[in-house]
Amino acid sequence: MSDVTTDPAAVPTVALPNGEHVPVLGQGTWHMAEDTRRRQDEIDALRVGIDLGLTLIDTAEMYANGRTEQLVAEAIRGVRNDVFLVTKVLPSHATIQGTVAACEGSLKRLGTDRLDLYLLHWRGTVPLDETVKAFGQLLQSGKIRAWGVSNFDVDDMRDLARTAGGSDVATDQVLYNLERRGIEFDLMPWCAQHGLPIMAYTPIGQTRFFGDPSLQRVAARHGATPAQIALAWVLRNDGVIAIPKASTVVHVQENRAAVDLHLTRDDLALLDRAFAPPRAKQQLAML
Repeated sequence: MSDVTTDPAAVPTVALPNGEHVPVLGQGTWHMAEDTRRRQDEIDALRVGIDLGLTLIDTAEMYANGRTEQLVAEAIRGVRNDVFLVTKVLPSHATIQGTVAACEGSLKRLGTDRLDLYLLHWRGTVPLDETVKAFGQLLQSGKIRAWGVSNFDVDDMRDLARTAGGSDVATDQVLYNLERRGIEFDLMPWCAQHGLPIMAYTPIGQTRFFGDPSLQRVAARHGATPAQIALAWVLRNDGVIAIPKASTVVHVQENRAAVDLHLTRDDLALLDRAFAPPRAKQQLAML
């Protein structure tokens, strides 16, 4: 693990379209609360992350059938006002009435009266205008402060932009890491052009590629782990928020230290050779 010192106040931020600033590094929770034996470790990790300035916490009603939201509720108890809380509605719930009901369910499980950001988990069969209308109602009632989408490709974002109220979207949360760079070809430029930050899930990627010689070489240069370099690589981009999951205190401390790593041009060139950027349109990767 890198020995870079960590200062919560030093975590850089990204501006959402509404002008609010959120940390470039948050905390994901996918697969948390699936094993009761790890519950306290997961809660401790989230709490330490908050103390380290990783105050954006992302979850979803789908995760562990709502149990993950309940775990997050316990982790943020007493510090809710310090946290930027994100959760997601399933596309099967994304009608006007269904979205409102799903939001109320998430609020109850999370033990809060409002969400800072509410995302459509992926595009389903419900027309976008219904979901956007529901988001508008939730904004008016104060139950959410902003809304966005997840797993939307460029064509989906264009459809959303043509929808009444669709221009109020705050972010697109998508899979992005060294191994999955397809969004760099078209989605990332489109979002940048429209002032939308990308929220990258699974930003560290899979551990199977940590043995790559180029990644190992860059890690050695910085006295860091391959995972930290992979995370620092995602954070090199302006307008990108990364939300890795960390189930232990040690892991969340490693993630926080990655914020302070600054990759050189030589580092980036070496990683580009090992993990080539896209040269054509690719289907949006999802997990």
